[in-house]
Amino acid sequence: MTRRIDSGPVHGPGGPRPVVLGIDARRPCDAVTGFAFEAALRRGTPLHAVHAWELPAAARRALPFAPPEADRARWEDQEVQLLADVLRPWREKYPSAQVYEDVRLRSPAAALVHASDSAALLVVGRDGTALGPTLRTVLSRSRCPVTLVPH
Repeated sequence: MTRRIDSGPVHGPGGPRPVVLGIDARRPCDAVTGFAFEAALRRGTPLHAVHAWELPAAARRALPFAPPEADRARWEDQEVQLLADVLRPWREKYPSAQVYEDVRLRSPAAALVHASDSAALLVVGRDGTALGPTLRTVLSRSRCPVTLVPH
């Protein structure tokens, strides 16, 4: 299901509310990313690109407590760089787009639901015909309109 919502900018207390792009920087989808960039430009709002990540499986199994801060920071830096690399060609294609890159150490569903609090629109991809648990959670808990872009 794809809902196109072409209304003007939605303003919150701090100004225009952004279009939020839920992006997996390890498996980005051009159709989803392009839709989100165009929606933000059409509305005259910023684009908030949200990439969620989790600690490496080996770290989760090996450590009974949180990993050392230096390790967590190194892993997070890698995720930040990964998202920046994925968005670089889109920033070049849409130089007037105002993009906020956001890397969250959370589940994708939790990160997107949280981002929907301040969003005018949430754009996510839909791979296949069935809705997985992440999309079901996002659709049931999101606090803004959601566009599912099939790919």
